[in-house]
This record gives sequence, structure tokens and C-alpha cells, in this order.
Amino acid sequence: MNLVLKDTATSQFLYDLESERRVLSAMLNSEDACIEGHSSLKSVDFYAPKHATIFDLICSLFEREIRPTYVELLKEAHSLGILTNPKDIEELQFISEHYIDDENIKYWIKNVKDKARLRIFELFLRTNYQNLINNNDPEIDVEQVLMEAEEELTNLTALEIDDKVDTPSEVAKLGYDEVERRFLRFKEIKELHKGVIPLDGLPTGFDNLNHITLGYKPGDLIILGAQTGHGKTAFALHTAKAIAVEAGKNLLYLNTEMSREQVALRWGSILSGIEHDRIRSGDITETELSIIYKGYASLQESGFYSYPCPNLTPEKTISVARKFKAEKEIDIMIVDYVGRMDKIDPKLQEWQVLEQIVKTQKLLAQNLNIAVMCLVQLNPDGSLQGAKRMKNECDLMLKLSPISRNELEENEELRKYMNPNYYIYIDKNRDGRSGVSIPINFDMQKQILKDAERIQ
Repeated sequence: MNLVLKDTATSQFLYDLESERRVLSAMLNSEDACIEGHSSLKSVDFYAPKHATIFDLICSLFEREIRPTYVELLKEAHSLGILTNPKDIEELQFISEHYIDDENIKYWIKNVKDKARLRIFELFLRTNYQNLINNNDPEIDVEQVLMEAEEELTNLTALEIDDKVDTPSEVAKLGYDEVERRFLRFKEIKELHKGVIPLDGLPTGFDNLNHITLGYKPGDLIILGAQTGHGKTAFALHTAKAIAVEAGKNLLYLNTEMSREQVALRWGSILSGIEHDRIRSGDITETELSIIYKGYASLQESGFYSYPCPNLTPEKTISVARKFKAEKEIDIMIVDYVGRMDKIDPKLQEWQVLEQIVKTQKLLAQNLNIAVMCLVQLNPDGSLQGAKRMKNECDLMLKLSPISRNELEENEELRKYMNPNYYIYIDKNRDGRSGVSIPINFDMQKQILKDAERIQ
């Protein structure tokens, strides 16, 4: 039987203009839909060139923090000299007015993506058939032809379009390049940096922790555990100071417990070194007020973005992180803290809820290529509250705990430091040493944490 492929490039089953319009309409009318569309789609997913152009315009405005409305879209198109035809403007107006509830946005996005994949599949069939009938070699290697076709088809069915399987030679080259990079870096350390290892990621805010971890890296999930009232938020804001204020990187802080005013007042102590209770009561001198103002001036120029969200859910963290990644290019997100997140399913037990939350954050870190730090509650015995299996999901697990007076008196190693009162314990470190306790000094009144100094 002869196989004859019909020209189906314009067959209706290969595109869905209605879904494309609905996606664009939702993005023009809902920020949540805009976040979802920006994260999930590319302009090549749209069949209609005009729809692809509108999508690019919406994304361009969104990334610049301009709300993509019909009016803003017209202004942007006019400045670029596109969509000038009256019919283009008429279609854009039609799309903008056919608003749908953004709760359906994932359904319409899926339709658009599915049609895009079908068009790629159709191109695969067309190309392979054309290659076959144009091949005049009587000794054609059938096995090779079929294997190449199978590999290409596997990439369409088993993998996402952007995914890639590394070949043995690519893995070997990647390994060699990475070893060479580290060799040259170590050589530079000895020659130029006097043995101080530069970071691979974001600063932790502690020299000793930097030395062991080489910083918080993109794609990493960091878990910081502490008991109630033992400094989780202080640690989070200390991290924010090191990354957003001192290093100038962009950081998103999701806070489930404190008000906007409480977060702002905490910064007053952290940046000025003045006791928090005195700042909160207003019992400060004019000189101290000037110091506090100077601290806030440095915060104003930083990359710290705070989002108070008492009703935080895992789904909301995804939406918010995508938005700030697109608009602010955040390098890290801190969730303070996961125990206050709303349950995904009321029927799930607490350990199941916490495990699912942490899994979601790990995927988010990998997909957005940012570091994510989750603050969790520890039991009195130092174990994770609710879910020991959360440890399996993270790349770095830290525990913050006070040093008891007995331990301070009996531990000879601790006596080599000046007034250590807390430990940072590295419970897990996927890329380095673990089981290490780092003594620090935590001034609760001033909300300041720092490495404990060694006695000379």
C-alpha cells in the first residue's frame, strides 16, 4: 500500500485560534493569568503570527512591570510601529473584551501547547516522509533511518520541548570543563586571593558557612530549622541583609507571620545595631535616629522585596515567584515559614502536607533556577516537626540552636571562641561536608547574627 501524506499544514486540528484568543484575553485582564501565560508559553506556541506578536508585547510590558492592558498594548505597538492596520487594532480590541475567568487559564494554555506539539509532530512526519522519497540510495541503511526517527519522536513524546538528553561526549566535555574551571579557580585562590575561596553562589552571611557551602546556589533548596522563638526570622533577615543589601542581589521574602510594619521595624535594628525594643517603643536619641535613617537608606537601594502573605499556599508561592522572577530577576526566595502554609488537602496528615510543600519548593527552585530557603519548625529534641522526609528533598539543611551553659563550660573547642551562644549545625550538605557545628553569636535584642570570633 502506498502511503501518501496530504498537506495538512493548514488543517484545523493543528491549531485552535479560540484558545489562543482566550489566553491572550485572560493575560490582558488578570495578573495571575499573565504570570501563568508568561511562565508556560512562548510566542512559537501560537499558530497565528498576530497572536504571537500580541503575546510578545504582553510579556514585554509585564517584564517591565507595566500592567498589560489594551491601552498599554496599543501604545507599545505604536512605539514599535507594529499592529498599525485597522484590522489589527479591531482584532486586538475583540480579544481584550472577551475576558474569561482566569481560573480556566491552565485549560486554555494546555490547548495552545497541545496544538503546538501537534504541529511539530506534523512537521516531523512531513520531513521524514520527504527525506524518504527523495532518497535514491538502493542500499539505504534502514536501521539507521528508523533509529534517527525514533530518537526524534521520543523527544516529542517523552520529553518536554526544552528538555535535552546529554550524550556521553557532552557529559565528558562538561565534566572536563568543570574540573578545569575549578583547577584554575583554586590556582587563582592561591595566587591572588591568599587562600580565600570565592563563592559559587549567593553569600550566606557567615564566613565559616560560606567556606563549607560556597554559598547558596541556583536550583538549591535550603531548609533552616529552629524551635519557636529561637531566631528563624532573624536568620532569614540576616540572609536578606547579606544577599540583598550587601551583595546587591534581588531577594523575595514571603512572610506568613508578621505585618509589614513589623518587618520594617526589624530592619531598623538589623541595619543600625540598636536594640529592637527601644526602636519599637521610640526610646532612642536623635543621634540614634540618624543612624537608623542611614540604615534604611541602604535598604532603599537594595534588592529586598517583602511580600506579607498570611494565607500562603504552595500554589501561591509558585505564582508569586514566577512574577518576581520575570519582573525583578530574583536570585533567591525565602519562605518564612512553611508550617504556616495552608493545607493543600485537609485530609492529608501534617507530615504529608509539609513534605508536599517542600517538594513543590524544590521543583520551583530548579524550574526558575533560583535558590529557595524554607524556614521550618523544630521539635524540642531538634528533629524536624512533622516530616523527617523533608530532609530528602533539600540540598542543604541547617539547624539553628542555642548553646547551653553546661556545653559552653564542658566543650573545650567552644572555649576557643569569644562568647558563642548559638550553633549553626549543617545537618545535610549535598555538595560538601555535613555534621559540622558552626559557633555564632546571636544578639536577640539587636537581631544581629555573626560568626563567633576566635580568641587569639
